[in-house]
Amino acid sequence: MARDDELAEGEERVLVAHPHWKMLLWPSVVLVVVAAAALALLVVVPPGRYATPGRAAVGIAAAVAVIAWFVVPYLRWRTTIYELTTRRLRLRSGILSRSGRDFPLARISDVSFSHGPIDRLLGCGRLVVESPGEHGQLVLTEIPRVGAVQSTLFQLVEDEQERLASQDRKA
Repeated sequence: MARDDELAEGEERVLVAHPHWKMLLWPSVVLVVVAAAALALLVVVPPGRYATPGRAAVGIAAAVAVIAWFVVPYLRWRTTIYELTTRRLRLRSGILSRSGRDFPLARISDVSFSHGPIDRLLGCGRLVVESPGEHGQLVLTEIPRVGAVQSTLFQLVEDEQERLASQDRKA
């Protein structure tokens, strides 16, 4: 989560979210399958001279599989953050090196969402944020409570445009 010193003066955090847990469903299935396969292989390794190296090989292969197919996706999920403030939409991601992208709310021209039957059942979906410019469309997938996020973002965009318009009137 972003520290408060990363926010501009007068800016407040409204929503902070990770992608939906659905992203971890298949990695979790792989974790269970790898654990079951490793246990089965450990049971069938015959006793004797090669038992220790055989069991070590099974353990190493299982550890590599778990790291590649569960730990890395988990860390990717955990380090991906969608943050909505009163002034901008902030995206942060990365395990070893971080990258980020900020969308000022005043530049957002359209906010829409979509979700299929499974996404509706799980309460997630795809959020599409459009703004004029070179990188005009941002598509965020696996957003939890996507309908509520879209409504909140739309309201914040209207509030920011109203705030800027009132500043222009005062100036």
